[in-house]
Amino acid sequence: RANNIMVAIKLLVLGLFVFVGAQHIDPANYVPFAPNGFRGIHQGAAIVFFAYIGFDAISTAAEETKNPQRNLPIGILGGLAVCTLIYVIVGAVATGIVPYQQLASADPLARALDLAGLKTASWIVAAGAVVSMTAVLLVFQYGQPRIFFGMARDGLLPKWAAKLHPKTRVPHITTIITGVLVAGGALIAEENMIYDLTNIGTLAAFFLVSVGVLALRIREPDRPRPFRVPFIWVVSPLAAGACLFVMKGLPTRAWVMFGWWLLVGLAIYVVYGYRNSVLRTGRQVVTEELD
Repeated sequence: RANNIMVAIKLLVLGLFVFVGAQHIDPANYVPFAPNGFRGIHQGAAIVFFAYIGFDAISTAAEETKNPQRNLPIGILGGLAVCTLIYVIVGAVATGIVPYQQLASADPLARALDLAGLKTASWIVAAGAVVSMTAVLLVFQYGQPRIFFGMARDGLLPKWAAKLHPKTRVPHITTIITGVLVAGGALIAEENMIYDLTNIGTLAAFFLVSVGVLALRIREPDRPRPFRVPFIWVVSPLAAGACLFVMKGLPTRAWVMFGWWLLVGLAIYVVYGYRNSVLRTGRQVVTEELD
């Protein structure tokens, strides 16, 4: 309910921005249309990729969804289509109000309205941005604990990470840990570093999933598949290639940080995950152990 309320506020604020801003568009601001050419588009797509990360968080709610085979694809693909359309419209209005060089700020939409002399609308949009960021963080905070839960259930993390709260039936321990780590990172980390690391890490995960789905289709063709990827020999290579292409547009420091984080993850796997992997040992985790 809290998320629904915040999303409603966010959509109303974006609607206000588009309605007011569209009346102050100067076509001259669209010339040249792509000032940095395809290279600029490529790097820009890599930098703002984090705006699309929330959609994969929907998949982490599969076990808490009614009729997931129907509702998850609709939620992911439908949400992706609607949000992409909104991104395009808002971006077109923002860059039409003022020259794009003047939008380099933490709140570009409010700044665009402010530079256009629309002070009241600027304040409203700035306030809406706070609500919007809160909604985005809520989605991320929802998905990550469930990823830890799934890893622990597969033996890749300690059992306590898969414990469920006796009343709410959610992975409360990993929810608290995730909240503390995210709050600490937000307090001390530089925002562009966080964006870059988030982008390259998520793209790498998407790449591995794309390759893994094809590998499983070859190695285990008879495995039960509640969610089946159509045209796997086309979709999987294209998806993996697209991820690598977008990753290539990220700055060098993103690759350096990603390398260090990858080493940390591999160290955890070697020290703990490999020895306790359910898939490798054939051991089953009893549900009562997790409660």
